[in-house]
Amino acid sequence: MVLNILNGQAMYDYYKCTDFLKGGWMAPFNEAMCYGSTCKDLFSREFVEIRAKVHHVTAEQYTEHTLKPLEPLFNNEFDQIALWFDVDMFCQINLLTLLAWLDSVDYKEAVDIHIVGDRFEPVSCFTVVAEGYLAIYNQVLLEKTLPETEIQPDILKKGIELYLKYLQDDSELIRYIREHRQVPAEELVVALITKFREYGLGDTQYFEIIQATRLEQQ
Repeated sequence: MVLNILNGQAMYDYYKCTDFLKGGWMAPFNEAMCYGSTCKDLFSREFVEIRAKVHHVTAEQYTEHTLKPLEPLFNNEFDQIALWFDVDMFCQINLLTLLAWLDSVDYKEAVDIHIVGDRFEPVSCFTVVAEGYLAIYNQVLLEKTLPETEIQPDILKKGIELYLKYLQDDSELIRYIREHRQVPAEELVVALITKFREYGLGDTQYFEIIQATRLEQQ
């Protein structure tokens, strides 16, 4: 059985409605790992508590929404695994997190990575092994540094580079928010989603970034 892990509920709902991946098992990864704190021990109790605070939900709600759909992954109920993700930063950091977890449990088999377009259509496919991705995760999400080792595929490397820069004071995103301080937050969120599609951030993340940036400007 192939376990297909999809980047989020929207992709899951679309593929389920269209029977695109019939014959395999599908599970959504309902996270936004490019935003907020995390820890080394992926999907542990500490991880759940940290990420629940990021999303302003209880640990129980986080477990139900994010971890329960991944039970086939945690229980090793698959013969093959395929990861389906968009090219943007949001998706690529989620992808890195899953590869890091597979590395942490010493998963040795090949992992298929399917890159999809705006309408969830397959664009390209890569095959990797998970070894080494936990170290990359630790360097990127915990130490906030760009690994010196080679990062494959290149789409993941680009996502990591965007992640390490997007909240810095001189990033194009933060500059844009500062330059439009008079624009109502609701309007600015729409503009940011449209203008900075390579980040893949949603309205929740943008509202919090706008609020934090404007508080610093006061």
